[in-house]
Amino acid sequence: MKKQYRYPSLFTYLARICLVIVLCGSFGRLKAQDSTAAAPTVNKKSYVKNTFEGNFLIDNQSVMVPIKGTFEFDIQHRFGNIKKGTADLFGLFGGANMLLGFSYVPINNLQLGFGATNENMVVDGNLKYAILKQTKDGSMPVSVTYYGNAAMDTRKKDATTLFVNASDRFSFFNQLIIARKINEKFSVQVAPSMSHFNNLEGYLDAAGKIQPKWNNDHYAIAVAGRYKISDGSSLIVNYDQPLSQHPVDNPHPGVSFGIEMKTSGHDFEIFFGNYSSLIPQNNNLFNQNDYKHGMFLIGFNISRLWNF
Repeated sequence: MKKQYRYPSLFTYLARICLVIVLCGSFGRLKAQDSTAAAPTVNKKSYVKNTFEGNFLIDNQSVMVPIKGTFEFDIQHRFGNIKKGTADLFGLFGGANMLLGFSYVPINNLQLGFGATNENMVVDGNLKYAILKQTKDGSMPVSVTYYGNAAMDTRKKDATTLFVNASDRFSFFNQLIIARKINEKFSVQVAPSMSHFNNLEGYLDAAGKIQPKWNNDHYAIAVAGRYKISDGSSLIVNYDQPLSQHPVDNPHPGVSFGIEMKTSGHDFEIFFGNYSSLIPQNNNLFNQNDYKHGMFLIGFNISRLWNF
């Protein structure tokens, strides 16, 4: 008699399938645990934030580069010298220089900008790049940023200008900014710079020959600091020391001090200083305001930021 084969019931099939799923899931979890235990630990670098509050430290750039997607609009203003006192309300009614500028951060650590000032109708393009950033664990003790610009005098060529060739209109500024956030309140930076002018004014010597007033290249070093006195305000100082010597009209050092107020979208600085220009190479080479004789002026910087 042939033996009949009995097919498993539906319940038996379901029970077997559930058992296989449970066993596979347990095996997968064991493998995942083994893989996790064996995987090497990756330590992501943590960078120090807010070494300074914004792009400007009075007449110099700070080490900071805003985050990617930041658009910034800047207004910079320098009133006249305060030496005349109440005659021109300490320079407020005197001649003034103003610059309007904007910048954008298209990729991480790189900022591109453009500005225009009424001083000799100068326009400039500028670039700022964060090379190194200070880390919280101290493996990188400082932040390092490069800043540079190319400025063009756009005045009409006439008897008062020195333009023979188009290149005579250009000047350049290069600066390496090295900064450290000491603690939550105090930050400092040192910034050596080189200014270059394609063409400069000369003078007639006793023999009637034209002699250069300045060398085409000028070297300087700036030291600046910030001390926070509250969450939204800080005391700021800046000092620029010329390093180059020129035939005549050597520039005076730049000295400035003031207060900075910061909100989520604005940065405002108001200060006293003896720099009257808004183009850094002009300040470094042409400054004839002697701070020892009280030749200061009132200035302010306003920045408005948007993030896209």
